[in-house]
Amino acid sequence: MARLAARMKYMDAALTAGVKIENVSAWCRDNGIDRRTFYRHRKRVEEEGSWRPRSRRPKASPGQTPPEVEAQVVRLRKELAPDNGADAVLAALRGLAQAEDWAGRNLRVPHRSTVNRILKRNGLAESRPERRPRSSFRRFAYARPRDCYQVDATVVKLADGTPAAVFDVLDDCTRLLAACTAAPAETGKDAAAAIRAAASARGAPGIILCDNGTAFSGGAARGQGAFARQAAALGSRVIRSSPYHPQTCGKVERHHQTLKNWLARQPRQPATLTELQDMLGQYRSYYNGRFHTALGTSPRRAWDAAEALGGPGQLPRQDDATVHKLTVSAEGKVTTGARVYISVGRAYAGQAVTAIRDHDHFTVYTAGGDPIGHIRIDHTKRYQGALKPAA
Repeated sequence: MARLAARMKYMDAALTAGVKIENVSAWCRDNGIDRRTFYRHRKRVEEEGSWRPRSRRPKASPGQTPPEVEAQVVRLRKELAPDNGADAVLAALRGLAQAEDWAGRNLRVPHRSTVNRILKRNGLAESRPERRPRSSFRRFAYARPRDCYQVDATVVKLADGTPAAVFDVLDDCTRLLAACTAAPAETGKDAAAAIRAAASARGAPGIILCDNGTAFSGGAARGQGAFARQAAALGSRVIRSSPYHPQTCGKVERHHQTLKNWLARQPRQPATLTELQDMLGQYRSYYNGRFHTALGTSPRRAWDAAEALGGPGQLPRQDDATVHKLTVSAEGKVTTGARVYISVGRAYAGQAVTAIRDHDHFTVYTAGGDPIGHIRIDHTKRYQGALKPAA
């Protein structure tokens, strides 16, 4: 290939210089060049004075995004900041297309990949090659609003640098922020106040998912603290996070970042807990009305569009998992509806436990919500053996 390119370059130079070639067939044969190629190049040299490669770009690009649509993508990227990802831009474009009758003007909303190309072309896309593609994630979520609330606390700072705790209560299904409360510190009393506020605003959930922090666990009085008592009064079941998929508080933990970014952008930082709580009320309204990429709509609209709500006394439903209330037998075993036997341990004989089955993954919890252990189910046998202890 390199030798042919060199011969072609030599031929073009000879033709441009006007070298006289009396026997074209012999010259082409000696140089390994097709005669049709020779005559095509000679004709262009005679017409244009030299050989220059021509652009392969088509004269017309009917599939190219119209300039006015591209301009709207660029505008929305800047105006929607910081919630200005491709999905948020697309949601705004769809509303704009309907309001301005794009269909009547022969315009259409571009595909997500096209929006990303437009942003990249205009220097507005941030390259993050280390990020996993969204297609590699499998979303785990409860099927109905109020099936499960995730609750967690994070630390923020007041204007003078004094730390304060913010308790977030997030609905697992719709990502709706049911409560967002400020407190001097992360205590059981304030955790109880947060879940009480969420229940007052949106109703009590069937399950409350939290971590093993002392505000939620009760510390030395395991499962007997203010938070546990408040959950029991609501009729909700507390489950504490396990290091095993899918029982994690990932949604609410990720939400802390969104909250802190919003607070940092405010022109005036709160000086007192009262001011902080007022700002959290504004934030909650903003967050529940904003476009959420995972939902394809806003949390508030997702909640309002739900056909049914969960709550205490109902087994939560999940998109890709099932919840089971089981009693451990005298031999220390439990069984599912599929007649699969699993050893929990004789120490739990006669006790009520909760089991969550995520496809082949089976995790068992105590009545206090602490993970006992987990196991991967082997469908070739009925007795699965003992649980692997939770770390």
